[in-house]
Amino acid sequence: MTTAAALEAEYARLTFPRFAEAEAWVLGQKLVELAGSAPIVINIRSADRVFFHAALPGSAPLNDLWARRKSNTALLFQLPSFLVGARNRENGHTLARNGLSEADYADHGGAVPIRVTCVGVVACATVSGLPQAEDHALVVAAMQALLAG
Repeated sequence: MTTAAALEAEYARLTFPRFAEAEAWVLGQKLVELAGSAPIVINIRSADRVFFHAALPGSAPLNDLWARRKSNTALLFQLPSFLVGARNRENGHTLARNGLSEADYADHGGAVPIRVTCVGVVACATVSGLPQAEDHALVVAAMQALLAG
């Protein structure tokens, strides 16, 4: 199991110089490319707007619900959903401790906030359809590729 400390260090390296519609499109395309034939849903959104969405072959409507719940968590905490879950597991807590409903929030891996230097969190990239560690790793790999230029 990945530790909260390892996830914190990983997320600290994922800061963008800028992020707008063009970058969302490039990130979404990179996620599609890296996904290969994986049956996943990809969603990149802010709190009030979807920038990119793809339901790849073999994904299911349930993946959309998971993506929404995980991205809600990442946007609210401004941390990767996998990190929120790791912290909760390490401390014996749940999202309910914060008054959050499982119908709207999930602390499973796959949603990573998109943070911009000197601005903060502006959006969230989410993958749903694989085991949570793989969902998370796919988002991180795509973000790293975009940052590497």
